[in-house]
Amino acid sequence: MNIIAPLVEEHRIIKGTLAVFETEIEKIKEQQRIDHVSIDMSIDFIRTYTDLVHHGKEENILFRELEKKNLSAEHSKVMNELMAEHKYSRTIVGRWMDATEKYFAGEDTSQEIVGCLQELNIFYPQHIMKENKHFFGPVLEYFTQEEQNKMIQEFEEFDGKILHWKYRKVESALKERLANIRAGSSPRK
Repeated sequence: MNIIAPLVEEHRIIKGTLAVFETEIEKIKEQQRIDHVSIDMSIDFIRTYTDLVHHGKEENILFRELEKKNLSAEHSKVMNELMAEHKYSRTIVGRWMDATEKYFAGEDTSQEIVGCLQELNIFYPQHIMKENKHFFGPVLEYFTQEEQNKMIQEFEEFDGKILHWKYRKVESALKERLANIRAGSSPRK
């Protein structure tokens, strides 16, 4: 297996979720309301799977190892563009989270939320195509199979760390929520 196969598979999953965002956009437009559970799950997917897991592997493993290589000017330029695009996607998600928080506090920010979802639906297919078609294949040449095998192992360890981090966070939030309920206070949404 090469180091690109798991990243391309993650792209497939991300693109599948973007299709769900299209449905979510249509539902918001039709019903003129935001479903709390759907929007929270969508934000969690983008923040955890897309950014922490997928971008995390690219930035913290693949790009780190590429920086040790004598990259061509073109490959170096594309890698820097990809890192900038990751930062850009985080700004969209930040705006989306802010608009969602305001919405559930009573402010009508539904159009901002729709705008963020649409922006992500435009951004990610282009970003994924750039990585899949113009970057991943060419950068494989910089690595031996042994180096790739080590990175694949590191990818798997990285996934495990994120998984444990996420669910320790969930456990803590659940304990806090249940403690509040037992104490008779209203749980936060």
